[in-house]
Amino acid sequence: MKRYLTLGYGVLCYAVFLASFLYAVGFVGNVVVPRTVDHGITASIGEAVVVNLILLGLFAVQHSVMARPAFKRMWTRVVPQAIERSTYVLMSSLLLGLLYWQWRTMPQVVWHVTAPAGRYVLLTLFWVGWAIVLMSTFMISHVDLFGLRQVYLAWRGEPYRDLPFRTTMFYRVVRHPIMVGFIIAFWATPMMTAGHLLFSLATTGYILIAIQLEEHDLVAGLGAPYRDYRAEVPMMIPGLHPHHHSAGPRHAV
Repeated sequence: MKRYLTLGYGVLCYAVFLASFLYAVGFVGNVVVPRTVDHGITASIGEAVVVNLILLGLFAVQHSVMARPAFKRMWTRVVPQAIERSTYVLMSSLLLGLLYWQWRTMPQVVWHVTAPAGRYVLLTLFWVGWAIVLMSTFMISHVDLFGLRQVYLAWRGEPYRDLPFRTTMFYRVVRHPIMVGFIIAFWATPMMTAGHLLFSLATTGYILIAIQLEEHDLVAGLGAPYRDYRAEVPMMIPGLHPHHHSAGPRHAV
């Protein structure tokens, strides 16, 4: 029974993640969903800045703290290792849900591109960014990244083993294509409001900080292979410096 509960919990957490991810596309792009970055709760500018930064900060703290190896070692004394990743994914998804629900509107327009060609380019980049994010998860291991492999192995009664350190596709061009995709998606908009700008600035700042933490953990965990990879492949900007064939990353969280 425990094995089936573990598997069911992992699948449920993944379903919540999938809903939050799809909602994120609509939230940032102002499409389909009722609450978006430009259509949230009406508030004064002061309240909106404070509340929105708190919402973003809650997600950032949880997302980074729970990803650190030291926290994982402590956390898995309470939570079974098989569902540690799924629990992380669930909590991140729930905090995103809180952000969508409580986001305050800041409607002041920073820029508005009205030329058809410009709008087309920006909207295309928006969707390309999200495509890069999704595709990149499959280039490492989508099922491992979101906890499904862990609960599946537990259901089969098999021990979990880390995936091999390797490079595939986008990871041969930049070390963090998922984050590159997010940044493109967050900034590519024909109409940038104050609320959208706050969201984009805060999330980009968080991404740049989180990458440093992740790289520190990868070097500590993988040693020379990751140091070599880091020396050869740029972090986020393709072609920033020459790079050659190397092993690439398994995901770090």
